[in-house]
Amino acid sequence: MYFGIIPLILFIIFLISYLKDPRKIINGLLFNIFICSFLLFCVFASLASDQYLLRMIVIIPLIALIVLIPFAIIALMFGLFLNARVLMKREGRRLANSLTLLVALGILLFILLPIIYPASLFSSHLQPIFGGISLITFYFFIHLSNFLSAYFLYQFNRPRLNQDYIIVLGSGLINDKVPPLLASRIQKAIDFYHKQAAVTSPPTIIFSGGQGPDEGLPEAEAMQKFAIEKGIPIEHTLQENQSVNTYQNMLFSKQIMDDSKQGEAYNSIFATNNFHLFRAGIYARLAGLNSQGIGAKTAFYYWPNAMIREYVAIVVMGRKRHMKIVGPILGISILFSLLSFFI
Repeated sequence: MYFGIIPLILFIIFLISYLKDPRKIINGLLFNIFICSFLLFCVFASLASDQYLLRMIVIIPLIALIVLIPFAIIALMFGLFLNARVLMKREGRRLANSLTLLVALGILLFILLPIIYPASLFSSHLQPIFGGISLITFYFFIHLSNFLSAYFLYQFNRPRLNQDYIIVLGSGLINDKVPPLLASRIQKAIDFYHKQAAVTSPPTIIFSGGQGPDEGLPEAEAMQKFAIEKGIPIEHTLQENQSVNTYQNMLFSKQIMDDSKQGEAYNSIFATNNFHLFRAGIYARLAGLNSQGIGAKTAFYYWPNAMIREYVAIVVMGRKRHMKIVGPILGISILFSLLSFFI
């Protein structure tokens, strides 16, 4: 069937985009479009086939998937409620640790909406506004799907063992000591250091992190000390101790590498936790670094809340672009609602 050419073309477009730069959310969009077109091709091909077994192989899993979606949403909601309980118990009752709880409550509200049907409680003139809100919700659902796909695909990125520098991103000290989350980032860099040192020249590790208001020393200094205690030679380490966020981690580390190489080309990667990997890659691109990341594993109970926080940060990063879409939808909805009062 000629229809099969479409998924092939879409896959090639996605592959070119991903290989060019895996740090873009558009890769998630291209991948999702490819998957949808491929599934449609499978359905059309099975329906056009005379093979009954082929039809069943394609159609039955799709039907099962559609039937299971409501149960999956309910299971996700209960899982998020349970995760919120575990996270707050282990990490404390703070707003930053309540994101899974808020999302779980949002899913519960989404399930109850068809039953409550709040639009019926208001004037019919407000129906366009509810329609606009539904459209905005759908837009962010698509954006979230693209983000999750791009994040998942980025995990397959494997930097080569030819790096000149490894940037370790700071994440805060506790009592002026390196906490487990930050230690996992440093250990990831150390593991890569030893892998590369076994086959070629070892890279220089740049520890990036400034001094917070409640810290007695810069993060970079504590991180460097931690790595030296783990056996990394001090001459293979550098400190970047002025940055206060991920963008500055990348920008200030780039300045150190540029100054050190005096215009010579160099290769660099960064080490962080896997949940932070994709967003850190975006910041690296914004800072002018052609650096890919290596991600340290994160405790499973911490991961869902961290991923929600990452997505919120991604949305905030692209707020101007989102407003260009959300603003007109909301404006047109309000306009139609106002017009309905006079028609």
